[in-house]
Amino acid sequence: MPSTFTRTFVAERQHIDELGHVNNTVWVQWIQDMATAHWDAVARAEDRAAYFWVVVRHEIDYRGNIGLGETVQAETWIEGPAQGAKSLRRVEFTDASGKRLVSAATSWAMLDRATRRLARVRPEVLGPFL
Repeated sequence: MPSTFTRTFVAERQHIDELGHVNNTVWVQWIQDMATAHWDAVARAEDRAAYFWVVVRHEIDYRGNIGLGETVQAETWIEGPAQGAKSLRRVEFTDASGKRLVSAATSWAMLDRATRRLARVRPEVLGPFL
């Protein structure tokens, strides 16, 4: 079972669109925020210093939404072993009643900070997440 990371988000005025709920671009930002926060909280210091991640692909299912002042619980985890330089991350957002609102599968590629080139994800890099 992978290690999960959770965080709560509150819909603030700047997140709300003309339909009165959180804009889709905000959900994408929150997905990225979850990945970054999880990496910063769990990755080994030497890995944070040597590597960074970029998004290769987002696949997002929108099943619901929230309005101003409402909260969502976000949970993220790494799914399975890395494939070369790529790793798959899942993020799910649920409302106060536990209903799943947004689900994402995002492929990330790891780059070497010094060379800015793709770097194969070694098992010890993902180890703390699995």
